[in-house]
Amino acid sequence: MDILVFTDGGSRGNPGPAAIGVVVYDKNKNIIFELAKYIGKKTNNQAEYQAVLEAIKWICQQGTKINRVEFYVDSELVAKQLNGEYKIKSANIKPLTEQINQLRNTLPFKIIFTHLLREGNKKADQLVNQALDNQIF
Repeated sequence: MDILVFTDGGSRGNPGPAAIGVVVYDKNKNIIFELAKYIGKKTNNQAEYQAVLEAIKWICQQGTKINRVEFYVDSELVAKQLNGEYKIKSANIKPLTEQINQLRNTLPFKIIFTHLLREGNKKADQLVNQALDNQIF
């Protein structure tokens, strides 16, 4: 199965109350998984990376059902860091990226992260705000 993954993370304050949103579509643009989750007090960047981590955990749980992933994030920093274009210097981000990369290395396909403008990530952004508004745990 080919999937499209859109993630977003956000905090109200930096750091502040934070949440993540993940939306996974099949190749016909049907939603097959979504997650809105409050993650406590975090920075905006920590929330962005946590969203990616949760999406990759879900992908790993699917086993061999998935054979191709297109990953979209509205954080240019996250996309460029996870694609190896920028170094990761932040001590609070390194553990998240290590977890992400460990899981990525177990997959039989490569994941490339594509940066898209916030307007292209409305559903994931909506889930972040829903979780923040409702503090979904």
